[in-house]
Amino acid sequence: MSPIKTLYTATDELGEVIVTDDGECRVLGFCPNDEQSRCLKAAPHVLQYEYTQAMLLVLLFCQPRRVLVLGMGGGSLVTALHHHIPGIQITAVELRAQVIEVAYRFFQMPRSKRVQVIQQDADQFLDSADLRKPDVIFADLYHGTGVDEVQLRDDFIARCAALLKDDGWLVLNCWNEHREDARLRDALRAHFTDIRTVMTSSRNWVILAGKAQDWQTNGALKDTAFKLSASLGFPLLRHLGRMRGLGE
Repeated sequence: MSPIKTLYTATDELGEVIVTDDGECRVLGFCPNDEQSRCLKAAPHVLQYEYTQAMLLVLLFCQPRRVLVLGMGGGSLVTALHHHIPGIQITAVELRAQVIEVAYRFFQMPRSKRVQVIQQDADQFLDSADLRKPDVIFADLYHGTGVDEVQLRDDFIARCAALLKDDGWLVLNCWNEHREDARLRDALRAHFTDIRTVMTSSRNWVILAGKAQDWQTNGALKDTAFKLSASLGFPLLRHLGRMRGLGE
């Protein structure tokens, strides 16, 4: 195994930004021994974390033409979506300028007319967003000490729902402990009709919430997952097998 090298360190008002390299992957952290993003250098479009892979289960329910990514990190989701979906339009909102810099510099995030990156607080962005309604919103707002509480608030869920298309989907990355958050569950049920969850082995709790009910059979979902797995570079079927309804 190659020794881990530190390629970049910086500090802003929110803390540290650290990039390391273990020979095969680049890793972004917001404090020592922290991992926020991991990029396989030989194939940056192949997602490395279970929770980001599980977030792409949303592709079983819609074929997005426009997506909004709140919390960009190293740009893993942006890179994967840009690679796998021809013509997709991506808007990514990231609070920290140095994170945007390292995503381009160290994590091979594509510079493309199909990708718009906005440096802004995601909460403020939702109050002033001036863009065409997306098919999917991915929210992955984290900092060095854990999930940003903003993405658990009922008003955050409500504003995401209002911004989405009538058949749009919200995808949230949360933690195991948030399964007991009654306010989060109530907010989801108030604004979404089809709510599914996946608990990963890393104890991330991924929520996929649709504004309209999807009536596909399990067999149809498995067929689509099997077909997508080859192009995505990871077994989507494994995550589909863990998917449950909210509260199950």
